[in-house]
Amino acid sequence: MRSHKIKRKGFTLVELLVTAAILAILAGAILPMAQVAIKREKEIELRRALRTIREAIDAYKKLADEKKIEVKEDSDGYPPDLETLVKGVEITEPGEKGRQKKVVVRFLRKIPLDPMTNSYDWGLLSTRDKPDSDTWGGENVFDVYTKSPGRALDGTRYRDW
Repeated sequence: MRSHKIKRKGFTLVELLVTAAILAILAGAILPMAQVAIKREKEIELRRALRTIREAIDAYKKLADEKKIEVKEDSDGYPPDLETLVKGVEITEPGEKGRQKKVVVRFLRKIPLDPMTNSYDWGLLSTRDKPDSDTWGGENVFDVYTKSPGRALDGTRYRDW
């Protein structure tokens, strides 16, 4: 009688375990790198949002200093809130034949999203607030910051950006 050896196709248990172990090690190495990449992207978005808001505040202040916007005396020429930058302000410009025309100037299309807190709620500072204050005095908006308590990849606090 002949003995027939049956060849089976497939993988052995040992081969599957070795493959699974290698995949687990690779996934463990890639996961932290992916988390750092995601955090870096959020930091870039935060810097962009802060820059956008601060440029809008500066543009408002410039028009106020040029006396093109009527502002309260105690506001130091800064906007009363972020919504004013979205709604815009009415200014008078020279028109045709010496006539004055009123134009609404908007500084932001919308308030940017804070990528660290995933909200539109920014920390605000007025010119009369202390730089490290956690509460807004309400007089004007001199500066903005994120309310995230986290730290950046470089070790600085997001709030200090």
